[in-house]
This record gives sequence, C-alpha cells and structure tokens, in this order.
Amino acid sequence: MNSTIPLLGNYTLLAAAMFLFTNCKKTTAAEQIIPGTEIAAATAAAQSHSYVKVFDGGNTSGQHSFRIPSIVKTKNGTLIAICECRRWNNSDWGDINVVYKRSSDNGATWSAMGEIAASGDDTWGNPTSVYDPSQGTNGRIWVFMNWHDGTYTAISQVNAWGKRKVFSSYSDDHGVTWSTPLDRTTGLLPPGYTWDAVGPGIGIVTSVNHPGRLIIPAKGRNIYSDNHGSTWTFALSATGSDEGTVVELMDGRLMRNDRAVSSQWELSKRRRVSVGTIEGGFPAFSSDETLLDPKCEASILRYNTDNPHRIVFLNSASTTTRGKMRVRISYDDGQTWPVSRRIYDWLTEAEAQSQGKGGYTSMIKTADYHVGALIEVNEDTGNNETSHRSIEFHKFNLPWMLNGSTEP
Repeated sequence: MNSTIPLLGNYTLLAAAMFLFTNCKKTTAAEQIIPGTEIAAATAAAQSHSYVKVFDGGNTSGQHSFRIPSIVKTKNGTLIAICECRRWNNSDWGDINVVYKRSSDNGATWSAMGEIAASGDDTWGNPTSVYDPSQGTNGRIWVFMNWHDGTYTAISQVNAWGKRKVFSSYSDDHGVTWSTPLDRTTGLLPPGYTWDAVGPGIGIVTSVNHPGRLIIPAKGRNIYSDNHGSTWTFALSATGSDEGTVVELMDGRLMRNDRAVSSQWELSKRRRVSVGTIEGGFPAFSSDETLLDPKCEASILRYNTDNPHRIVFLNSASTTTRGKMRVRISYDDGQTWPVSRRIYDWLTEAEAQSQGKGGYTSMIKTADYHVGALIEVNEDTGNNETSHRSIEFHKFNLPWMLNGSTEP
C-alpha cells in the first residue's frame, strides 16, 4: 500500500475505540456508536491518507479494464468494492460483468475478485449499492444494475422500452455470496424510457423522513422501498440528468446532485442540484456554481449528523478534465462548500492529469472514521481508446480533509 501520510490515528482515536469496545458488549464498534465519541475520535486523529490499487486493469487481473465503482460497508465493518469488469476493452459496450472484492480490515487488504452478474457475453453495468442493516442477522446488501444485449455498439440501438433493463441482486452474508440477478424492469423502468441509468454509485437509507426507507437514485426517478426490499417502486424526480446521486438533508428532504445530460451541462458546466421529497416531488435542476463539472459522475456522502453536521462531495473540480480530483465539505446541507482538498496533492495538477488520476468515484464511511473512496485511473492517457482502466481505493480522514482549516 502506498501512503502519503501514516494510516493510524493517535492515542485519542485508539482510546475512543477502546471505549466503544468495552461499553458496547452486544455489538461491535462498527454497529453501535456512543453519542459524541465518534466525532471526538475522528477530529482528534492525526492526518491520514493512504491508497491502494484494488482493481488492476490489464496487469495481474487478466481483464482489460475496470470502471464504474460502487462501495458499501456492512455492520461488522466489512467493505465491499463493486465495479464493472470490462473484459476485452475499455468500451461501454460488449462483454461486461459486475464484480466485487471484500475487505475485513478497513481497506488495507482485499479478497480475490468474485462475480455478481456475469451471464453470457452481455453488458451488465452501472452497479449501485445500498446496505440495509435491519434485514436479517447480517443486514442485506442490495445492488441494482442495468443490462443490455452485448452485441449493441451504440446508444442508438437501445431504441425501445425494455432493451435496457433494471436488475437487482443481494447478499445476506457480508458480500460472500450473491443472489441470482432478478429482472425488475416491468416495475421500475418508466414507460417510454429507452436508455436508462441507475446510479451509479450508492443509494441511502433514510433516518429522518420515513426512517429506514431504501433509496436508489436513477435516471429521472428515485427507486425506493419502505419494507426492506420486499417490494420496490419509483417516484419521478427532476428531468435533465443522466447519472445521479442522492443524500438526505437534516430536515429529511432529499438532495439530488447529478451529472447533467449534454444540453443541460452546456448551460453552466456545473453539477446540477434539485431538493425535494419522494411524496412531494422535485423542482427543476439548478446549477451549483461552486461545483465545476467535466460532465462526469461524482459521489456524495452524509459524513455525520452531529454538530457540525457534514456532507462530503468528491469529483474532478474542472470543466475540461477528469484529472483534478477534489474532496469538499459542506456544513449547511450543500448550500456552500467552504473546505476542500485535492486528492492527489503530492502530484502537480499536470502530473495528476497526465497519469489519468480521476474519473468516476464512490464513497462510504469506514468503521475507523475515514472516508473510503474508490477512484478510477486511466493507465495511458495518450491512448484513450485502448488504454487499460483501473480503480484505486483511497482512505482519508477528517483531519486530512480539513488540513488545518477551522470548522464552524
């Protein structure tokens, strides 16, 4: 594992973890948090940022490329990194599987690769995961994804409803085994849709409005369940975006922060935001002037609800390149983003771009109070059509993101 700053925190972090262990006899520290302890441990730690290549395209894996990441954490702290395995090239078309790796040590080491959806030579993609801790003994990991015929080579061929489908799979054992993907197109693809995109990235479990509701962001809608996945339905959201993220605000409303379709992106070259509810709907998207966008997927994460409450956002802070990865913090539910730091700050921006450091991302909070982020890497930016693509796992904590900045 490469490391820019030592991974371990200081004595305060370890003491807080020991307090959790000795005072939570029926659950682990990852399952139960003593009020106030988590933030005390997170803010007192030393700055920490480490990274490792989890999916290595074209090298040791024997697969050409890995793209479109999703990451989830279960109640025992297990991390499951999920992505597309593009077997023969880096194209969006052709033989693509949805694969995963697991980590039981907060991302230090990872298992061998397994498959979630890989039947035939078809295209499985856009993995979007959400974890329901209330389902069964271990909780249940849901992964929603899209499918289309592997012989298609252009979006113009996806020209009728149902040619691109919606599937789901789940795991009840912390990602060791997975159910056979279930076709949910009939109930979850709106009439008239041809092209579709779930996520990609992660969904959420609400805690304020309809607590326990599972939500998967998707093109033009939010897919959701109020009964732990026994049934799923959808509610329309704002139009004009293609790849979506969702986060619950402190008052229970939902914020969609999406990648715009090309015509809408040209209006501002910024991330597009709409705040609403499942029951009340969503207004038209508007631009977040701070969040520059190179017309690429991004990721958003509720870090905590303590005071000060925080939302973390990660994308390439550029209108032209995917190689300027920057993480930001908001303390007012996404209205402003006063704190930010470059992810690859040991490289110059020119070096990061030339090394292909950036692209699609997915974030989750780890059991040791870090943000765990999967970030795409283009292995050869001089040959985009043939270059291998890989995915790194970055792990950084709150003090590293702040880098000395004062919080409210």
